[in-house]
Parts: sequence; C-alpha cells; structure tokens
Amino acid sequence: MTAPSASAGPAASARYRDVFGVPEFRTLFGLQTLLVAGDSIRTIALSVQAFERTGSTLAAALVFCAGMLPYVVGGALLLSLADRVPMRRLLTGYHLLRLAVTAVLACGVVPLPATIALITLLGLFAPVGGATVQGRLPALLPGDGFVLGRSLFTMTSAGAQITGQAAGGLLLAALSPAGTLWLAAGSAAVAAALARSGLPDVPAPNRGGSGVARETWRVNRRLLGDRATRGLLLAFWVPLSLSVGSEGMAIPYAGELGDPAAAGLMLSSAAAGMFAGNLLIGRWIRPDLRDRLAFPLALLTGAPLLLFVLHPPLPAACALMLAGTVGLGYDLPLQRRLVDAAPEEVRGQAIGLANTGIMTGQAAAIGGAGALGGLLAPSQVIALCGAAAVLAALALRRHLR
Repeated sequence: MTAPSASAGPAASARYRDVFGVPEFRTLFGLQTLLVAGDSIRTIALSVQAFERTGSTLAAALVFCAGMLPYVVGGALLLSLADRVPMRRLLTGYHLLRLAVTAVLACGVVPLPATIALITLLGLFAPVGGATVQGRLPALLPGDGFVLGRSLFTMTSAGAQITGQAAGGLLLAALSPAGTLWLAAGSAAVAAALARSGLPDVPAPNRGGSGVARETWRVNRRLLGDRATRGLLLAFWVPLSLSVGSEGMAIPYAGELGDPAAAGLMLSSAAAGMFAGNLLIGRWIRPDLRDRLAFPLALLTGAPLLLFVLHPPLPAACALMLAGTVGLGYDLPLQRRLVDAAPEEVRGQAIGLANTGIMTGQAAAIGGAGALGGLLAPSQVIALCGAAAVLAALALRRHLR
C-alpha cells in the first residue's frame, strides 16, 4: 500500500494526486462511483416503472424513498458489522446483494409490495456499506488526506444529484425501465468484482463478542454518552438537517412563482453548492483555517435562506439555495475531529452513526417543513428552516469551534 506524500500531513493541504496515489483509495472511490450511479439509475427506473404500472404518484413516491426509510433501522441495529466483518468480504457481499435484488426487479414480474420490500432490504444494509468504506479512509489517508478523500465522496454524491435525473431520463428513453434496471444490475456486478479483486484482505478492527444488534446499541450508547463525540455528532446533524429541510419546499415555492417544474433548477442549484463547498473547503482551504471556518460555514447553511421572506424571483432563489449549501462543507473539519475522538476499533461505526443521523435528520426536517407548509407560505417555511439552522449553529458553536 502506497502512503500519501508528506504534503498530506496534518499541517498541509492534501492534493488530489496524494489521495489518488493510494491504490486502495482508487478502488474505494471506484466502488463509491459505481454505487451512486447504479442506485440513481435504479431508483428513477423503478419509480417510472411503478407509475406506468399503477398510474399512482403515491406508488412512484414510495418506491423512490423506500431505500431511505430503513436507513435509521440499519444504523441502529447493524452498524457494528462495519467494524466486525473484514472489509473485502463485507463490500463484496453488499454489492452482490445489490446485484441480486436489481436483477430480480429487472425481470419485471415482482409486484409492487415485494418491490418495496426488496428496496427496503437494500436500505437496511446501506449504512453498513458506507460506514465500512469511510471507516477505512483514516487509515489510508492520514492527516489532511482524509478530509480531501471524504470531500471527494461527497462531491460524487452531489454530482449524481445534478446529473442523475437527466441521465436516467435519457436511459429510460433508450432502454425502457427494464433495460435501465439491467444496466444498474451490471454496475453492481462490476462493483462486486472490483471489491473482490481490488481490495486487500485486511482483518476487521473489532471482532466483538456479543450479537450484532447488541454490539451496535452498546457502541452507539458509548459514542453518545461521551461529551466530546456527542457534541460533534449533534453539530453534524442539526444545522445541516434543518438547512436541508428547506428543499422540501422547493416544489411549492416554484409553484408560487408559476412554474412547479422550476423546482428542478432550485434543487440542482443546491446540489451544485454542496459540490462547490466540498471542492473549496476540502482542497483549497488550509487545515488550520478550515477548522476556524467550521462555525461561520455552519451559519452560512441557514443565513441565505432568511432572505426568502422577501419572496425572491427564481434566479435569486437559486442563488440563495446555492449559497446556503456551500456552507455544508462545514462538516469536513468535524469529520476529522470525530475520527480523532472515536476509538480506532469502532471508527467505522462512529462515522456510520454520523451518516445515519444526517439521513434521519434530513428526512425529519423535510417532513416537518412539509407539515408547516399546510399552515404557512412556502417562502416563510424556507426562511424558518434558515433561522432554525442559524440558531442551531449558535447553540453548538463550542463544538463547531
């Protein structure tokens, strides 16, 4: 295994050639890219397929979000697998599961309830796969290399949000939902082969003596019971989730402007801001300055949204969404601190718990924004999300600093 160069040390900014110079990181990055691309294609294909079969927008929406709903359950019961099963074996098995489920769905004979059940099954193991990969990064990329590597993963996800719908639409037009699902199954097969052949057979950091669910609960309680890690996790979860809750009002707000389809521009702007923030903070800001910027960036997640009380036109609304999500890069220095604070043998679970809280918090915030949308104008709800994010950052400033 090739180590990063000296420039990736704690006192200097890492470079892309440093992190991509590590063969194992290249493999993990390739797996992440295949995962995001395959899941994006599968989700849109299944949603279209469900709508074509049933004519129900509710069915399409249920299929679309079925993989997110069980995320918190997987995080609560299965996360310890990330530190207890050797990485190569776990990731190979996870991508084989994705291949099997997607291939079955591509056959086109599975009824809607079974389709939702199969997607839910994948969602249970999604946090384990993510925690396994991200728990390995600190050992591969010491010092500032971890922050840059982690930002690349976030940028990959943001890029998929920007291009996924367009690419999925083109594929559906060319291949039909079934053909698009077979393409997604092929990407899972490639990922399984890459994990099996490209990853080293390293032992798991924590063998554990109790059952998986019991060990997961035990470690989660340990992490949340420690003041340092609890404060970092709350700083991860709360400002980010409250800010992202505003995206649940994108369609109603665009409808107020007279064009509901324009919500796509607002959401794409938000994804572009997240991409830009991770690029800027992860690559071009010095590590010492990045730590000092965590608190101002957390404030930035909510501050631009306050201007929605003025009911801005679409171009200004897109610019405000983009500015707010640039601030989401505040989590990069926090991730470095969490890695340092968590015991090495449960590092994967600590990162997985952070991600599980983010997913759960976003879903709760978007749902809460939707509920408020029945009482207030969309512009007011977005501004309230911004105010809540600012207040949360102020309340957590000690941990953000």
